[in-house]
Amino acid sequence: MLTAYLNILVIFLLMFVGYFLSYKQWFSNRTADVFSKLVLNLALPFNMFLTITDNFSKDEFLSLFRGMIIPIFSMLLTLLLSLGYRRLFHVKKSRKGTFNTIFTCSNTIFIGLPINLAIFGEKAVPYVLLYYIVNTSIFWTLGIYFIALDDPNIKEATVAFHPLVALKKVFSPALLGFLIGLGWMLLNIKVPGFIADFGHYLADLTTPLSMFVIGIIVYFHGIKNLKLNKDIIGVLLGRYLFSPLIVWLLGQWIAVPTLMLQVFMIQAAMPVQNSIPILARNYHADEEFAASSLGYSVLLYLLYIPFLLQVIYMV
Repeated sequence: MLTAYLNILVIFLLMFVGYFLSYKQWFSNRTADVFSKLVLNLALPFNMFLTITDNFSKDEFLSLFRGMIIPIFSMLLTLLLSLGYRRLFHVKKSRKGTFNTIFTCSNTIFIGLPINLAIFGEKAVPYVLLYYIVNTSIFWTLGIYFIALDDPNIKEATVAFHPLVALKKVFSPALLGFLIGLGWMLLNIKVPGFIADFGHYLADLTTPLSMFVIGIIVYFHGIKNLKLNKDIIGVLLGRYLFSPLIVWLLGQWIAVPTLMLQVFMIQAAMPVQNSIPILARNYHADEEFAASSLGYSVLLYLLYIPFLLQVIYMV
């Protein structure tokens, strides 16, 4: 439990460094743009590639493949629920697509992996990565598509937003890194040592630079502007109530090992993705809403995880 809390605290500290260095005028909005480009075009693609190739073999992947049915169905059902929720509770028009993505997709690696390791140990890693594959696939396809729908420039440029316009943005360097890693793993090709070393140096930049960007965004928007509103409450309900509940309900219908179901529930109940504010900024969506959602979700997680663990051990 203490290790889990310390892992979350580290995320907070990185965000605070970005905030503090912005206050000291080391960082500017221009810095956030540069860091965002580094994360999206270099660090994240290598992170995606190496996460798959380092932690999976072809045989392990194929043996776990059937277990993907719960993450796939649960995330699609959560996405459908988010569409109904935003309509029922009148989510602000300029953030509807971002709301859907945040409501549905979890922070499965930066927070999810260390939390599961702290709770279950190394035996949880295959299940963590199984959920990660589904979460990542949906996030970088449907998730990015919905965020792109919030871009007012696209809507002004086209009378009707065509899916092909968004698909061009979906095939980002990060998704390509993930797909190349998946193909590399399935072909049983060993990653050359020098490529792995080079890639790890860049991949390791992902978390600190992402959190620095969030800290910069929070500073320049003003921390007093990070106020809780009904849309953020909806995000928190999606992340911490509806998403794990749907996983649990599917687990009563689809027989899977107990540890797999427990890990899936933990993964489904993770804070908002680190890269959401960066992507919101990149796609001209509501980055203030994205940054506030991330901040509140991580903050609440400190209070939420003891309750979640009590539920998990009852499964």
